[in-house]
Amino acid sequence: MVGKYKVITLCGSTRFKDKFLDVQKRLTLEGNIVISVGLFGHSGDNEVWTEGTKEMLDDMHKRKIDMADEIFVINVGGYIGSSTRSEIEYATKTGKVINYLEP
Repeated sequence: MVGKYKVITLCGSTRFKDKFLDVQKRLTLEGNIVISVGLFGHSGDNEVWTEGTKEMLDDMHKRKIDMADEIFVINVGGYIGSSTRSEIEYATKTGKVINYLEP
């Protein structure tokens, strides 16, 4: 398995910071390269809410999806917000495999 790693970008609401960290750890230990969010706006990283930053981060996350083989949606309790829905639509349009934490 050394040298052949799948790249997975995590998507989901940043209110689920602990679940992001759990999933990142698990997927990494399973032998994947994991790309995550840079800030957790709904979990205390207030810099997200300064003018222009949220838009930049949303666009940046789409570039992270471009780099990935697939996305993994962290949908705790089935929750998928508007930003995550947009990322899923983008991933679908660009032919990425999409997996979910919860069915």
